[in-house]
Amino acid sequence: MNKEQNKTLVIAEIGANFNQNFDQAKALIDVAVESGSDVCKFQTYTSHKIFAKQTKVINGIADVRGLFKSIEIDRDWQKDLKAYSDEKGIEFMSTPFDEDAIQELVDIGVKRMKISGFESTDPRFVEAVASTGLPIIMSAGIGFRSVSWGPFAEIFKKYNNHLTLLHCNNAYPTPMEDICLPSMDSLKELLHVDEIGLSDHTMSPLTPALAVARGATCIEKHITLSQRLPGPDHPFAMEPHQLNEMVKLIRLAEKTQNTQSDIYTKSEKGFISGRRSIVSKVDLKPGDILTKDMITTKRPYFEESAPAIDYYKVVGSKINSYIEADNVINKSDIKDYYESKPYTGY
Repeated sequence: MNKEQNKTLVIAEIGANFNQNFDQAKALIDVAVESGSDVCKFQTYTSHKIFAKQTKVINGIADVRGLFKSIEIDRDWQKDLKAYSDEKGIEFMSTPFDEDAIQELVDIGVKRMKISGFESTDPRFVEAVASTGLPIIMSAGIGFRSVSWGPFAEIFKKYNNHLTLLHCNNAYPTPMEDICLPSMDSLKELLHVDEIGLSDHTMSPLTPALAVARGATCIEKHITLSQRLPGPDHPFAMEPHQLNEMVKLIRLAEKTQNTQSDIYTKSEKGFISGRRSIVSKVDLKPGDILTKDMITTKRPYFEESAPAIDYYKVVGSKINSYIEADNVINKSDIKDYYESKPYTGY
């Protein structure tokens, strides 16, 4: 997040949802742009470099290598897709899954690298990505809590990577009861990463906004032109209207993250008079010593009023003005008045 602008980095994850169609890939970039997302992201892999030859059935898919082969990006397209993204004013990213992919993305000038949740427990591959020296966004994916963070911390320290760690549930889709957003807090507190965020696979456009309200500075979400299109990632991805709603909710959530730097917010200043002041219960004259029987607290409050917070403090003080009953007592009406200092411990 840009801390000055309080803006969350929203990544529209196209992944393989362009169905090996260049025009569909460009259409999805357009969807990301129109939604107000900051980044459009693809995935760069070669199926046989991800899965070993003897890979068995995974999630009911008998030929996983064949499936991934059928949705690989044409590597010659990446430079053109980046150029198209640049033209449209959106950052191009892609998640690499092997060393060749890492170098290809460096060569076309990506600004940062992404490490997927399934690769986040592989120090060999994590170091290959980190060695680029680029900022890293890494999903704390499946099994992440089963491994020691120490080796990874050393890797990122070695290459001086700015690290954004995304809380991530690698179930597609993720049930709302399994998203466990409080885990973001523990990840940032325990691992001391630069920034924290969410890679979200729930079906609700509200979930990312809830994460932003908890301090997420980066959101990643799969997108599609239609959930009815063929392919493994379309059913749990956001359609354009859902993505638009999601980004709007994120931008609303960002507005709630401003830190109050004054006693009153800008919008509250017109309501200050709704506070209470110290008010006379009887006619008062110079020299009267205030007792609880002589004063109470009521609205309104003015800048010159003795505020209600000082009610007990002014008991026993001397009045130096004539004040009719049921009137606000000003600070200047009380001899040797000193105002309570505002509490600054928030």
